[in-house]
Amino acid sequence: MFGYRVPAPDEAMLISGGRRGLGGAPFRVVTGHGKFVLPVFRKTRFLTLSMCESEVTETCVTRQGISLHVRAVIAFKVGNDTESIINAGQRFLSDQDQMSILTGRIFAGHLRSIIGSMTVEEIVTERQKLAAEVLDTSKLEMAKIGLIVDSLQIQSIDDGDTGYIDAMSAPHKAAIQRQAQIAQAQATQASVEAQQVAARNQAEYARQTAIVQAEYSAEVDRAQAQAAQAGPLAQAHAQQEVLAAQTELAERAAQLRQQQLVAEIVRPAEAEAERIKVLAIADAERMKIQAEAAASHDRVALDRMLIDQLPLIVKEAAGGLAGANVNVLNGADGLGEIAAGLVAQGLTILDSVRQNLSGQNGQGAEQPSGRLELPGFSRPEKEDGTEGGPSSAG
Repeated sequence: MFGYRVPAPDEAMLISGGRRGLGGAPFRVVTGHGKFVLPVFRKTRFLTLSMCESEVTETCVTRQGISLHVRAVIAFKVGNDTESIINAGQRFLSDQDQMSILTGRIFAGHLRSIIGSMTVEEIVTERQKLAAEVLDTSKLEMAKIGLIVDSLQIQSIDDGDTGYIDAMSAPHKAAIQRQAQIAQAQATQASVEAQQVAARNQAEYARQTAIVQAEYSAEVDRAQAQAAQAGPLAQAHAQQEVLAAQTELAERAAQLRQQQLVAEIVRPAEAEAERIKVLAIADAERMKIQAEAAASHDRVALDRMLIDQLPLIVKEAAGGLAGANVNVLNGADGLGEIAAGLVAQGLTILDSVRQNLSGQNGQGAEQPSGRLELPGFSRPEKEDGTEGGPSSAG
């Protein structure tokens, strides 16, 4: 609409002409809404309310007499209240750039004043304190010109070629460097230890791998060796069984041969020895009878004695044979032949005794003409018709 003016959100519209503003100000202040302005009769101007920046670079002398080059940045703006807008409008409306220049100069003066009361150590270590003191001292002056400071930042502090700050920071630098070296050494040591652990692990893994491979190789070799020896071992086992069977067969043959030797040699020898023993016993009895007969000169008694002693002789012979281990080869017939032989031997012994007695007596008493016959026994005849005693089966 013609004559209707609206300020921007970050601007204040100042209307001059006509009625005066608040507090006798030469203009009225309009913010946040529009206003109808009569052309020709009214004049409008706009004052920025946006944030402005001012940079300060100043050489200041500390309480210790050391020159410091300080660089600071101030962020400020025109206050939002009507009084601040009126104060700023009356001073900077025609040349709003002067706000930054004037603000920088104001802060430069306060900065020199505050730094002159502090030491380098305080300035360096307490920059926030320095900024707070500068803001407090400049707040009143800034309010008079309608400005408010949002922040003050100390950008840098430099002592030039004096080297004071460097010297002051040397112990800290040394400590930091020492800590850095210690940290580096610890990191290097940890790295070396980690490398050593990794190397040991690799070596252990390689050792275990070699052991497992060696075990597998040994197992394969054993299996191959067993497979290669299986044939010879089976053959040797078979030969061993054959040798064992042959040995057992030889032992059985030796036992059989031993039994044959016993039957063919030992047993006949034992029977012959027993026969000789019986003959010796009979001969001893004969000598005894002869002695007794010679002493008594009684043939009848002698014959009777012989007859009485004959069963005893046969009994002794049978007792000798009872203890002898005689093999009877032809059963009952052989046993009968042995018994008949014993009786015949007894009769032969009796005849021999008679003949000896007849020879010793000469023309003595008359000899009995008949042979001594035992009931149930008869002398067998020889092939030439003569009588002969039965032979032993031994």
